[in-house]
Amino acid sequence: HGPYQPHEPGYGLYQPGYSPYDDQIPDPKSRMLAIQNAKAFLLKSSTTSGLNLYDHLASMLTKILDEQPTNAVDIIENISKDVKWAQFQKKMDTLRDEHEILPTFEAAEKRKALFLKANGEGDEELEEEIGESPLPNVMETAFYFEQAGIGLSKDESYHIFLALKKLISVQPIQTCRFWGKILGLEMNYIIAEVQYHEGEEEEETEEVIEEGGKGMGEVEDEDEKKEKEDEPPKSTYKPPPVIPKEENGTGANKYVYFVCNEPGKPWVKLPPVTPAQIVCARKIKKFFTGRLDAPIVSFPPFPGNEANYLRAQIARISAATHISPIGFYQFAEEEGDEEEEGGGGRDTYEENPDFQPPSVAEMADSLSTWVHHGQSILEQVCC
Repeated sequence: HGPYQPHEPGYGLYQPGYSPYDDQIPDPKSRMLAIQNAKAFLLKSSTTSGLNLYDHLASMLTKILDEQPTNAVDIIENISKDVKWAQFQKKMDTLRDEHEILPTFEAAEKRKALFLKANGEGDEELEEEIGESPLPNVMETAFYFEQAGIGLSKDESYHIFLALKKLISVQPIQTCRFWGKILGLEMNYIIAEVQYHEGEEEEETEEVIEEGGKGMGEVEDEDEKKEKEDEPPKSTYKPPPVIPKEENGTGANKYVYFVCNEPGKPWVKLPPVTPAQIVCARKIKKFFTGRLDAPIVSFPPFPGNEANYLRAQIARISAATHISPIGFYQFAEEEGDEEEEGGGGRDTYEENPDFQPPSVAEMADSLSTWVHHGQSILEQVCC
């Protein structure tokens, strides 16, 4: 090849006054020029894919050094294909590049509102509010779960704590607790267990009762009209009476539950649970989708959508899994005596200040040192 032009990499090798045998180190200027020409050649974009060899080789080397596969030279072709597939973009034939939104950016935008301070409050004021709020220390609870090898990550626990703090600032809540997280096929559920101040939910219950009363009256009027007409004999079977749901603040509806798919998304209040929903939830097994309005297709048919099914399973889990060391909680003396005289179950309890915990060995070996401190759901679907 030759002679070389000044803009080509080999220019200067055959010029007079230069011999590789006289001086093994080439002229720095010509060497830099050769390097620039070689890099410019590697940076030429392909007319078919729009990629260039320089960036492709750099991505391949980065992938190899990060993953460090065994026998990298034997799978170099597969690595090259993987790098090309990773750089594939949709709509490359458009005149304007499509703006790509990274999933990390979307998550940051959703959680941005959690970190905003209202009215320019300082850090000291926030700490005082956290101490006085009805929300317990979520991070401390997450730390103890982490010691047992279970629970959520620190980042997610902190995001949930901020989301619960937002919920408290919006709703008139007396107590709030992070109930747990339920995984779904499409999205997950983060559940908060709250208790309103006294008299906050009375209006809602009255409306439901009135609507139910009107509906039963209309059905009875229609039945009376049909009985007056001469018709063939009908079956005398009557379905069993509908078991009324427990009032808010008692039994399975003692607490109110709010759910959201991710910290930062709006909280949604779940409806109260009915005995029919608990009975059917015991007989079916369904995966959660993450959408509260999703229908529940099952046999026997479930009376409600996924929001009702989620609320029924929350009631069952809460009744079966709340345990504590024996003697850690005690019933209030005044309330307990009154309820025992009436023959009802005691629903309220408080921590025992004189509690002396047994040894760790006893609590680990014997189940007799543990008790359920919450009411269980009986077969007749009442607590």
